[in-house]
Amino acid sequence: MPCITAPSYSYAIVPFTFISPKSTRISPTAKFLTKHNRNPLIETISMSSNNYQRKRVVRATVSIEKETPEAERPETFLRGGDGDEGVSSVRVRFEKMIREAQDSVCNAIEIADGGAKFKEDVWSRPGGGGGISRVLQDGAVWEKAGVNVSVVYGLMPPDAYRAAKGAATSPDQKPGPIPFFAAGISSVLHPKNPFAPTLHFNYRYFETDAPKDAPGAPRQWWFGGGTDLTPAYIFEEDVKHFHSTQKQACDKFDPTFYPRFKKWCDDYFYIKHRDERRGLGGIFFDDLNDYDQEMLLSFATECANSVIPAYIPIIEKRKDLPFTDQQKAWQQLRRGRYVEFNLVYDRGTTFGLKTGGRIESILVSLPLTSRWEYDHKPEVGSEEWKLLDACRNPKEWI
Repeated sequence: MPCITAPSYSYAIVPFTFISPKSTRISPTAKFLTKHNRNPLIETISMSSNNYQRKRVVRATVSIEKETPEAERPETFLRGGDGDEGVSSVRVRFEKMIREAQDSVCNAIEIADGGAKFKEDVWSRPGGGGGISRVLQDGAVWEKAGVNVSVVYGLMPPDAYRAAKGAATSPDQKPGPIPFFAAGISSVLHPKNPFAPTLHFNYRYFETDAPKDAPGAPRQWWFGGGTDLTPAYIFEEDVKHFHSTQKQACDKFDPTFYPRFKKWCDDYFYIKHRDERRGLGGIFFDDLNDYDQEMLLSFATECANSVIPAYIPIIEKRKDLPFTDQQKAWQQLRRGRYVEFNLVYDRGTTFGLKTGGRIESILVSLPLTSRWEYDHKPEVGSEEWKLLDACRNPKEWI
């Protein structure tokens, strides 16, 4: 969940999509940048007419330059020429949106904390792109809060491009690499009080340029993102408020968005080895390009702008509630689940770790403290058990 040098689901720019255990759909993004594996091909298996059919996805790797620390924030991380279309450029407007969202969320977090300030690291790359990583830790309210933005340029192998687009080439044609662009904001906010929930959000935009051996080919683009809530204790009015705010943002654009993206969120944040979800969900989407580009840019902006009204009122109600050592220990056990998901299943985190991403940004999503106990089982009917039951059996909150 970093703001990163490499695309990331939870904390940066995500160039590949989740494929749920019950789904055989392989998205364009997954075909472009699949997770690394020991084998050169990653295989998914689907059932059709009682026979297994193998679908092969070409392994992809990404070439990204190493970052250089910067003393000051630049006006833009875009390469020269990217803004030639002026304010009409989606790249220009998306970068402007994520940087404004970073400022507004960080300001709200500092106000809620009442004293602690974010540490900021600015970095760039020689060929263009860069990012701003901000972390506040060990404050009065926040154990750790990270809010990162990044703009990334890189190259992907042509086989991945052709696998997705079905482009044919002659045997004697030597393909060239495919340039890509990705920009995103991502954040994870871990409060100290066990009655105050953790929040994660991430919104991103991805483009590929035409392959060098196919000049004039259309540019491909898509949007992704989401916002989800991870409490240790359930206050139903808080969860309803959070989901209602997500639904309001979705309903402004399409009434099918909320139920569709709520289920997608429940499916993505699934800890398979525990048979439970990381938290109580929210919305999640990826590879959205089957709607008008302007509409999706406005939708991503609306979702990013809904983070503060969805979350900060909950923090204000819960941050000062008294709690026991046992309740704090339960929060730490749930933080352990957070760590498990991010390091084992989150594709952005694992991708960044395997491709030389900016490590401090990649791991900024992890809490300062967490806990594991052998064979811990909450008492049936307890508040802790109710949370676990909701993670195992996702509910419709509104």
